[in-house]
Amino acid sequence: MPELPEVETVMRGLSPSMEGAVIIKAQINRPDLRWPFPERMSERLTGARVSRLKRRSKYILAELDRGETLLVHLGMSGRMTVSGDPLGQFVHDHPAAAKHDHVVFDMDNGARITFNDPRRFGAMDLITTDGLENHKLINVLGPEPLGNAFNESYLISALERKNTPIKSALLDQGIIAGLGNIYVCEALFRCGISPTRKAGQISKDRVASLVPVIRKVLQDAIKAGGSSLKDFRQANGELGYFQHSFDAYGREGEPCHREGCTGEILRITQSGRSTFYCGSCQR
Repeated sequence: MPELPEVETVMRGLSPSMEGAVIIKAQINRPDLRWPFPERMSERLTGARVSRLKRRSKYILAELDRGETLLVHLGMSGRMTVSGDPLGQFVHDHPAAAKHDHVVFDMDNGARITFNDPRRFGAMDLITTDGLENHKLINVLGPEPLGNAFNESYLISALERKNTPIKSALLDQGIIAGLGNIYVCEALFRCGISPTRKAGQISKDRVASLVPVIRKVLQDAIKAGGSSLKDFRQANGELGYFQHSFDAYGREGEPCHREGCTGEILRITQSGRSTFYCGSCQR
């Protein structure tokens, strides 16, 4: 499932074609994805201007001039791609409709935004912009790891009494919004912290060291266009490239990248998910 860097990459790719533009046609090709679409979705979107595009956790949020915000979740296989972009950044001709093109937005600047989702685990909702922070998907989220509210003091306080493994704690969206399996594995590797350590037993200095490292891992991934492991594509249809820089994730049995370490990357299962780490230098 796309994590924060992938969603941020898609959001940035959509911005030139969506921000400030009017949706002249919203074509909804089925009644639902992961859950039913909101009532009169096509009617409520058609004619609306996208005032601002932003990201919260793993959600893309399109603020509309009608006082509503379109929430988009890509799910496991969802893609939002652009064609016919007037800025010349994308493919100029609109491709033929594909089987799993479930939602299509035609913009007044000539761009077409297509949401394709073969597995239909994605989702869309329309929320009053004033009530966005109270929405059930938003009000449970912790601070953004790239924002000012995520800092050393906050993370030390959030983890100091946690009896769960540090990896599980960092995946808790109520503690940090947007972090997923890939980037937690990478951040713990860079900090030399074992994913099996109980969060509340890690020293304050080591917990504090996670904050700049988490930010750096995410920034590196965004710069590389995210990680393409299976279905993820950027808004222009291209792959992300951060998977070529993994130190831990997916490298089971391979030599550790840390200078001076002779260990190899191990894989264990935590809460039903694969964890990758070096059994020698991560403690």
